[in-house]
Amino acid sequence: AESNPESVEVLRVWAVPGSPQQLTLRTTWQDAGAWGLLLVDVARHASQAYANEGQDPEVVIARIRELFDAEWSTPTDEPQDITGR
Repeated sequence: AESNPESVEVLRVWAVPGSPQQLTLRTTWQDAGAWGLLLVDVARHASQAYANEGQDPEVVIARIRELFDAEWSTPTDEPQDITGR
């Protein structure tokens, strides 16, 4: 948690309507597979947030997975490094 002095922010995302998302991340873990766990946790938190607004969380998760898989197959954009590295 943020109150723990050993904690670090690993992901920040900005969304602007009609524009690609912008994000910053830290490669915090030696095993890059940890990102898979994090992304699933994010999806589950999102489904719970939609459930709190009255939507069926199972339907929400199915839709997230549908577009996750579609984005692998046909990316809507390509990552660009804007840090100048």
